[in-house]
Amino acid sequence: SVISKWVLFQLGPVLSVGLPKYVEELLIHSFRLPPFLVKKDYQRLYDFFYESSGFVLDEAEKLGISREEACHNLLFATCFNSFGGIKILFPNMLKWIARAGVKLHTELAQEIRSAIRSNGGKLTMAAMEQMPLMKSVVYEGLRIEPPVPLQFGKAKKDLLIQSHDAVFEVKEGEMLFGFQPFATKDPKIFERSEEFVPDRFVGDDGERLLKHVLWSNGPETEDPTLANKQCAGKDFVVLVSRLLVVNLFRRYDSFEIVVGKSPLGAAVTVTSLKRASF
Repeated sequence: SVISKWVLFQLGPVLSVGLPKYVEELLIHSFRLPPFLVKKDYQRLYDFFYESSGFVLDEAEKLGISREEACHNLLFATCFNSFGGIKILFPNMLKWIARAGVKLHTELAQEIRSAIRSNGGKLTMAAMEQMPLMKSVVYEGLRIEPPVPLQFGKAKKDLLIQSHDAVFEVKEGEMLFGFQPFATKDPKIFERSEEFVPDRFVGDDGERLLKHVLWSNGPETEDPTLANKQCAGKDFVVLVSRLLVVNLFRRYDSFEIVVGKSPLGAAVTVTSLKRASF
């Protein structure tokens, strides 16, 4: 609860708590939320990380980073990037897979269990590479509902942004705002762009579409670098999402859910689970 409270304050400018839009704009989107409301909670988290991360902080000092700065970054990466991100990502992933129905569940269970059996009954990275449908399902979940759909940034130089049918001039210093679903649901790129298509990224043609999957603030086919703003945890997010799907269908044939509203992502309640029968 301490972490959730702090994460909610970080996301205040884009949160929706179910109030009328004009009320939310006035109350939580138009000014900075008072830091003192979470200061004590943050200090508790900081003290815990500082006392528990001796080895990591020692390594930071060897690299010229102060223990205090390293601790703040470690806290942010763990509580905001990892916990906060997964709190949004996992429920959304379960939502789309559940809605796809029993046919997909059966296909996933067959593929996942077969690949594990062919690798000596062990779940390995090599085994997961033999699960094209599972990998496609994860990418499709990230495409249709990116966990962080909004991006902001200032132009570092004059540039032109080109769409399919227009060109937009941007001046240095201008603030840019990006809403990812405009691109990831582009009907000129993706057929049935508004639908969850589990096998969209299977095969050579499907893999060629991965460059248009932008959830990490960059193409899925590229890697984060010091020179770009792509998510440093990109590969980790894909890995844990795959593990979620694999471990779910190792144990269960199918499941059903009820989806409710939540300030972050979806509130998912699992209502039934059918244990593995083969």
